[in-house]
Amino acid sequence: ALAVNQSADVVLDAVESIVTTAGGDVKARDTNTLSAVFTSPLFRFKDDVSFFVDEDGRRLHARSASRVGYSDLGANRKRVSALFGEIDSRLNAGSS
Repeated sequence: ALAVNQSADVVLDAVESIVTTAGGDVKARDTNTLSAVFTSPLFRFKDDVSFFVDEDGRRLHARSASRVGYSDLGANRKRVSALFGEIDSRLNAGSS
């Protein structure tokens, strides 16, 4: 999980922008959640990514899972880690 200090709306605005820029297709968004799909370039495998903002705990949680197969060789973990890095940078820009 990623520590956040902003409202769910601000956090999800950043998530939506970064996911879209990274090639994801945002499928749904509500008050505290955002769901997207990433498609691999070569074999067109689809991975589902979900984000949940826990405003009480001040955390952004993410889940990424492949739709097909048993192993993605760490691709989902790497994706979430990279997205969290971008989201953290965006949310904390200018706060140092």
